[in-house]
Amino acid sequence: MTQQTRRDFIQTTAATAAFAAGLHANGTASAASNNPLEKLNIACIGTANRAAADVDGVMSENIVAICDIDSRYLERSKAMLIEKKSLEPRTYADYREMLDAEGDKIDAVTVATTDHHHAPATIRAINAGKHVYCEKPLTHTVREARIIAEAAAKAGVATQLGTQIHAGDNYRRVVEIIESGAIGDVTDVHVWVGKGWGITELTGVEEAPPEYLNWDLWLGPAEVRPYVAGRYHPAQWRRFWQFGQGTLGDMACHYMDLPFWALKLRHPTHCEAFGAAVHEEMAPTGLTVKYKFPARGKLSACNLTWYDGDMIPKEVAGERVPANGVMFVGTEGKLYSDYSRYRLFPSEKFASFKPPEQTIPASIGHHQEWIKACKDGSPTTCNFDYSGALTETVLLGNVAYRTGKALEWDAAALKATNCPEADAYITKTYRAGWEV
Repeated sequence: MTQQTRRDFIQTTAATAAFAAGLHANGTASAASNNPLEKLNIACIGTANRAAADVDGVMSENIVAICDIDSRYLERSKAMLIEKKSLEPRTYADYREMLDAEGDKIDAVTVATTDHHHAPATIRAINAGKHVYCEKPLTHTVREARIIAEAAAKAGVATQLGTQIHAGDNYRRVVEIIESGAIGDVTDVHVWVGKGWGITELTGVEEAPPEYLNWDLWLGPAEVRPYVAGRYHPAQWRRFWQFGQGTLGDMACHYMDLPFWALKLRHPTHCEAFGAAVHEEMAPTGLTVKYKFPARGKLSACNLTWYDGDMIPKEVAGERVPANGVMFVGTEGKLYSDYSRYRLFPSEKFASFKPPEQTIPASIGHHQEWIKACKDGSPTTCNFDYSGALTETVLLGNVAYRTGKALEWDAAALKATNCPEADAYITKTYRAGWEV
């Protein structure tokens, strides 16, 4: 895209923000260019592990800048782009510096960092008028999710949460079956993942961080703490409340996405959670969360129960189940699904079942949906309006667990009306220079 195109786009976006906000409620965004054949100039925040998949996912465009707090990852990604795409991106350790320096030279940003950096990076990109693709969960706190969703709607930028399973055919077929009424009125959903980011024995000693790691930037908005080799970076940070949200934060946006989509869920009115005694620093090894959702139009009120780690069930609604999945319980039957397949129960009743006509088109690819939206304003299926509400719901489970209370939830006010102590977990404080 030309420099003039980008300036025109930013000016147009500002002039049409109110209109774009209305569109975004339905998943669309203002267009970045009149020519969808032009390539976007993209900056990638995070370059390794899950972030490497996002870099790969936008390789059809011009990746002009990359950012990582680990210089090993940064140089590896730069070398890959030079070799595969003949692109030599500008490199940064601090995404705040990158966004300031790149200015009109970039159109869009991917964010694939530790959870506690999602909102600080995303809000700065949105405020700069950039389209954003962010990994799940969208944010680290409930309040951040609301802020990000509202900012994206106001700016009219194209957004997508990194829930890649959403682009698969199986989720689409399940949504069609549920919407067809094949299993009747769904009043209960069970969602479980046999993965456990939780309390573990802390090993290692405090030491100076290695030269390749900018530890202060890795901490970012979090409180300063000493570096301990292997304790946080690169993979163990999800266990710690300061940086992640345990298994619930890691996996629930993937699996709860299916009932959210199929049942048109939005905000719960009640949430309670059960697990081992709360640890000040780390998430539990297993968690059960119970949500209640109100009626939605013709759809009845619905209960949703989440299980993870060492609290996953072996049997759900009378059926033996594997280690991961979703079970819809309706008045006329049950449907089990994971990310790639589904099955209806009772088996005898549905032996000759014929799926309804396909009404949800195949995805062009989760990243490609977002890229297309950046260029022509077409809808994305996991825009920040949808995924913001999903993230709020997911993270509310940890708020309930950490308070030890059954929360009566006022979503409009972002308040647990019966539990003022929940405020401390709905939001958080930030180090100076990293505020959201």
